[in-house]
Amino acid sequence: MATLREIRSRIGGVKNTQKITKAMKMVAAAKLRRATDAIVAARPYARKMRELLSHLSGRVDVTAYPHFEVREVKAVCVVVVTADRGLCGAFNSNVIKAAVNHIQTHYAELQAEGKVKVVCVGKKSVDFFGKRNYTVIGRYAGIFHQLDFAAAKGVAARLTEGFLRGEFDRVEIVANEFKNAVQQNLTVTPFLPLTGAGTDGAASHGADYIYEPSGDAIVSALVPKHLDFQIWRVLLDSNAAEQGARMSAMENASTNAKELIRVLQLTYNKARQAAITKELLEIVGGAEALKKAG
Repeated sequence: MATLREIRSRIGGVKNTQKITKAMKMVAAAKLRRATDAIVAARPYARKMRELLSHLSGRVDVTAYPHFEVREVKAVCVVVVTADRGLCGAFNSNVIKAAVNHIQTHYAELQAEGKVKVVCVGKKSVDFFGKRNYTVIGRYAGIFHQLDFAAAKGVAARLTEGFLRGEFDRVEIVANEFKNAVQQNLTVTPFLPLTGAGTDGAASHGADYIYEPSGDAIVSALVPKHLDFQIWRVLLDSNAAEQGARMSAMENASTNAKELIRVLQLTYNKARQAAITKELLEIVGGAEALKKAG
């Protein structure tokens, strides 16, 4: 049985850990508020951009644009978006498992031929796929330490360049989508090629619009902006989901620490009571022995 000193030391260690988890929860909650504001502000813009591109694609010959070209899939690129840090529950492992399962389920033959390319966004995905039998063509570790739009443009540029060069014929993104502070949705989102009916297959609106300077000119300008912003939205979603997952994980850790402290305190009290009882018995036994000797 552990000594009283060992139990006291362990209680102190758990209390210190509890202080850290509570502080991390508060930090994550503050970051979550900012991240939530950012994604809530970005979603309407992304949605309107999709609607506009969907409307235009029904009135413009999109076959003239290579971003819409649907090719036979001889090579594919899978973008895996995780966090740069841990201590956020199953946030990272869920994304990695989903990505691995998606590759094995849909692209097993291509993977065996080395024709599945992986772009890793976030240190956790870089560490996982970089140490295994995957062809990693992009590593973006530390991207969430100072998240900005330039980082999203860099990722989008690499994916677009590879698709237009014929390096791969399809691009899909595996990431966590923010739903609320305690829940994230794992999503596998097609990125390229863009579909002929719009970026998400949505039907064109019935209303007709007059575009200036022309529909073709607007599509040419809008497609790169749309691709950049879709990556930006994915990064914002993942960042908000990460902070929510970390806040929940730290809250659970603090609750578990509280319960562990209660159990250890009870064990300490029992051990202390047993030690006191033993000392009393020794004193009484010694007094009885002195009486008999006298």
